[in-house]
This record gives sequence, structure tokens and C-alpha cells, in this order.
Amino acid sequence: MTTVLAEFSELADLPPSAVRRAIRQGRYSGHTAGLAKGRLQCNLAIVPGEYADDFLAFCRQNPKPCPLAGVSEPGNPAIARLGPDVDIRTDASRYNVYRFGRLEDQVPDLTGLWRNDMVAFAIGCSFTFEDALRRAGIAMRHIDCNVTVPMYRTTVETAPGGVFGGGMVVSMRPIPEGRLEEVRTICRNYPLAHGGPIHAGDPATIGIADLNAPDWGDPVEIRDGEVPVFWACGVTPQVAIMTAKLPLSITHAPGAMLIADVDELTAPIYPYNDK
Repeated sequence: MTTVLAEFSELADLPPSAVRRAIRQGRYSGHTAGLAKGRLQCNLAIVPGEYADDFLAFCRQNPKPCPLAGVSEPGNPAIARLGPDVDIRTDASRYNVYRFGRLEDQVPDLTGLWRNDMVAFAIGCSFTFEDALRRAGIAMRHIDCNVTVPMYRTTVETAPGGVFGGGMVVSMRPIPEGRLEEVRTICRNYPLAHGGPIHAGDPATIGIADLNAPDWGDPVEIRDGEVPVFWACGVTPQVAIMTAKLPLSITHAPGAMLIADVDELTAPIYPYNDK
């Protein structure tokens, strides 16, 4: 039987369970920015249990790029508070597979790779503050253009946690210069979505040579009267994983998040008190 693929526009107004179902069935593999509005979206990092304590320490040392929304038990492909039917193995639209620090493959699900010692870390996502900015009338160009937000490696170093370390990754959005302080104020209210930006203006200051050549995602136009604004990004763990050179580690593909049932405005940072 032929799988009927779903367009972004078909999923835009559906509840999170319906979006996850389309992803799980292999009907959608695109970016998730703008889907399941009001619900938490998560970056994923999945490591063998022997490295889980180190990765937890790395996240706690670096809460801006790695605000934790939840941690699974070893071998359990669920984090209960994200939703009763959320399956870490199937519900992100694409996954990156790393072996010894090198990207080996990108796959639609993890059913053939999941092991009983795997620990999954769900990390808050910038899509939460994007919703808040759009409600304030500030356009998000990558969503308007239906592309993946541009992401860049930087020369900003993270604090090491065990075997994990390396440079911070940032995402970029053009913002009208006259609304920059408003944007900073809004984003500070969302620590699980990386909080306020870490830099605005000259990208060379944080080691970015060319805005038109992102390391992940797609370039977007910066128009007259706008400045490039940079936020700490949940792709940072992918750099940390490459630095650590684990025999096997898995992440979401940039822009292809895990959509949870949790309200994006009230979800607490791990460790939380609503178990």
C-alpha cells in the first residue's frame, strides 16, 4: 500500500497527537516549526547509559543551549510527562545517527537502533519563544518561508561535562532593530526555550563568517532595518556528541523536533515536581 504523504499545511492546525501520528506513519518528515501551536517541542539527545551522567552534567552546566525538559529511564523510549503515547523512537520526523563522533546516517525512526541501555534527553526548543514573538506581531521569516531556521557553529565555548564539551551552536532570526529590546524582554520569560538571545548584530563577533552559509538549516534574508539576532540552540549537544566520539549516539535532525503534549508556557525545567 502506498503511503500518502502529508504537506505542512495539512498538519498546521492539528493537535500534537495527530501530528505525531503522521510522523510515526512516515507521512511527514519535514521541519516542525509552527506545528502543534502552544505545545512544547523538544530537541533530542540519546546516549548509552554509561555516558548518561556525563551528559546530564553537561546540560546542567549549559542551561542556555541545553534546558532539560525531561530524561528517560535507561531503555525506556518514553518520558511520561511529555505525553502518554509519545515514543522517542518514532515521533521525531528525522534522526541523526553518530558513530565515534561522525554523522553516519539520517533515519526516519529508531526501531532498528534502540537498545536497552539507551537514555533519552529532551531539551527545550526555541519554537516556544517564536510563538510568543509571532503573537506580538514579530515575523519569523523561516516559518513564513517554510524553511528550517538557520543554525551556526560559533567560537563561544560551552562548559564541559565529563566527556562532553565543544562550541555552542546558535540559531538566527532577523529582527527589526527598533523591536530588539522588546524581543529580549519577551524571550527572557522562556528559560526552557533558551531564554533571551546571546548576541545581536555582527556575526563575526561570535565566530560566524557568512550568514548565507549556515551549518544547519536554510539561509534567510535580512532586510533593511533588521539585525541578525542569535539564540543558544539545542543543536549544541550534537557538537558535544561529535566531540565526545561515543561509539553510538543519536539526536533529532535539526529542525525536526519531538512534539509533546505539554503546554509550552508552563512546562518546568528538569528536575521537575510533577512526576
